[in-house]
Order: sequence, then structure tokens, then C-alpha cells
Amino acid sequence: MTETLETLSSAEIIAKAKAHLTGNYTRFPVALVRGEGSHVWDAEGNRYLDFFPGWGCGILGHCPPRVVEAVRDQVGTLIHVPNSWYTEPQAVLGELLAERTGWGGQVFFCNSGTEANEAAIKLARLNGAARGKYKIVTFTDSFHGRTMGSLSATAQPKYHAGVGPMLPGFVYAPYGDLDALTKLIDAETCAVMIEPIQGEGGVNIPPPGFLEGLRALCDAHGMLLIFDEVQTGMGRTGKWYAHQHWNLVPDIVTLAKALAGGIALGGLVARNEVAAYLKPGTHAATFGGNPVAARAGIATVETIDDENLLERAHQVGERFRVRLTEVMAKCSLVTELRIMGAMIGVQLAVEGAPIVGKCLERRLLVNCTHGTVLRLLPAINLTDDLIDEGCDILAEVLIAHEADAK
Repeated sequence: MTETLETLSSAEIIAKAKAHLTGNYTRFPVALVRGEGSHVWDAEGNRYLDFFPGWGCGILGHCPPRVVEAVRDQVGTLIHVPNSWYTEPQAVLGELLAERTGWGGQVFFCNSGTEANEAAIKLARLNGAARGKYKIVTFTDSFHGRTMGSLSATAQPKYHAGVGPMLPGFVYAPYGDLDALTKLIDAETCAVMIEPIQGEGGVNIPPPGFLEGLRALCDAHGMLLIFDEVQTGMGRTGKWYAHQHWNLVPDIVTLAKALAGGIALGGLVARNEVAAYLKPGTHAATFGGNPVAARAGIATVETIDDENLLERAHQVGERFRVRLTEVMAKCSLVTELRIMGAMIGVQLAVEGAPIVGKCLERRLLVNCTHGTVLRLLPAINLTDDLIDEGCDILAEVLIAHEADAK
């Protein structure tokens, strides 16, 4: 008899996973079975406050009602057809995303962030091929994905270990250094690719004038400017696209994570003349923009619009800033805050993994990236009382950790 999902304990789920799944993930010893808003529950019914829902995918929290309703309706109507046919959900979502750039553009859909960046890399090279341009400059501490093209674009050697050589044509510049970048540009450089705010690299906000300088350099040298907004897009920073904080017009923007409210969907938006190089046969994604994911994306956009969640993202960030500044005053382990909207980096003076573990014991879910940075990507509809609850827990954990270390 087959066991139902509801009958297994956390221990049984973990045992099955260890026996039958590859070991490429470092997993916490918790099996989650249900989510609602900014809470999740394990198989034993314990509730956790989630400040990192879905690794940034849960921009509306877990199981947002409008997304759930859209998906339920769509799976009973049409689940999947190949992209050799037109579908209304895909066309409508493309229109919504292009309109919100402020500069239009055309949309290509795929399934994930690394796929979106692979498509951007290919599109940049297609644009440069006739002029012999194929090199792409990326930046130290970047993260663009784990497939080989996106991995080659990721300028962090730890991700390259054991899988080299990387694909040729990628050049790495120091993040924030326009002079160093300028020296790396040559006649074969077709594009510059950057996260407007680095996520995996530690929630790094660019220095003043840096992104504007990139745009000017790209214009001067006939290069494309690609913004990887896999983590920063869809209202995460308080604008639909993070690059809008700098009033810039890129050539290509990539999206994923929050694009469909937790359903797998990736894509890019490119200026019309750039997108024109994606001709039939140049690129494809079998499941990209399927009706279920596209309906979820439409519901996500509509929820953000109807509930004024771009403004709420700003409010969430400012509430965290106030509460975490209070933590800094009480605990020397916190040395810097880097916050833009609901994208929050808490720089620590110590390794962050033990802090994450102690928060888990208190049933608060947070993330550590780059070794010493607590990264919070909460839902942009997170309430003030839950922000306060989580920050109280985080403060208690940090203060206790500092006391234990003395």
C-alpha cells in the first residue's frame, strides 16, 4: 500500500530522502508540509516564521490565495502545450512584464533563473556575432546560476571547483570598479552582465554612479548591458525592476524566482531591436511560459498591483532597518545593514551558519550567504507584527551568541 503524504513523520521523510535523493543540498533536519502567508509547518505541526520564503521565490508568502486560485483553475483547463502554439496566459503575462519596464521590450519565457541567464548570454552573443563580439564581462562576488554558461559568468571560484574548465569568453572585473572594467573591454566584448544588487554575494548595493557608468561604457563601446534581476525583480526592492531605482534602461533584464509567486518560471525582457536576434531555431524552452506558470505570473502581478505592494516593500525594508538598527546598538556582532526594500543583508562579525541554526531552533527561518551575511528576503506583504516578532527572536539569538563567545 502506498503511504499518503500526510502520514509520514519528519524522520520518515528525511530517511526516504537520504536513501533515494542525491546529496547535493545541505538540508535542515526539518520536513515542511504546509505553508500559508509567512508561516510554514513541519510534519509534526510545528509552525515557523519564514523570513526567506522559497529562497526569494515567495514574494507574496506561501500559497498566496490569488495564485492558488489561478493555478487551480488553469490545471483544469489546459496544463501544457508546446510553444509552437499561442496561449492567452503567456501573451498577457508578456504584456504585463513589458509594460512595467517603462521602456517596453519583448519577453522570452523559460523555467528558472539560470535558464534566463543562459538565454541572455546567448542573445548577447547573437547580437555581437556579426561584429566578432562574444566576450561578456561580469563581476566578483556575482552569482548567475549553476548551468555551465551561467556558472562561467559567476565570478566566484568556489562554484567552479571540480567542474572546470569554464566556458571561454567570460572576463571578471572587481565589483564597483569602473576603471578596472574599462581596461578589460576590447574589440571582442559584446556585453556587461551584472546584478543591480548582488544577492548571493552578500546583498551588495552598488556604489554611487557605478551602474550609470556601466551604461555609459556600454554605449561608448557598442556593448549590451544585461541586468540579472532573478533575485531583485518583481517588486522585491520596491520597484518592479531594481534598475528603475537608477533610472536606467538596460538592453536585457532577466527574471525568475518571484516571477510566478512560487511556481517555476523564468524569463527575460529585451529591447525590441535586441530581442529581434531570437529568431526561430535560435533558442527555446519546452515548458517555458506554460499556461499554469503564466497564469500564476499574471496573478502575482495583479496581487502586487491591487494590494499596493511596491509601496509595502519600501515599508517592510524601513521597518527592518529600524528594528535591526536597534539590534546593532545592543550587539556588536552586527556591523552593517544593507537594505533596499524587502532585500536585507545583515553583515556579521562572525560566521552566520550558527546563527541560522539557533534561529531555526526558535522557529525562525533565515539564510546565511557569503559566510557572514544574514540574508532576508521576506514576503513583501509581511506584516509589522511579524517583522517585530522575527527581529525579537533574531536579537535574542545574536545577543546570546555574543555572550556565549565571551
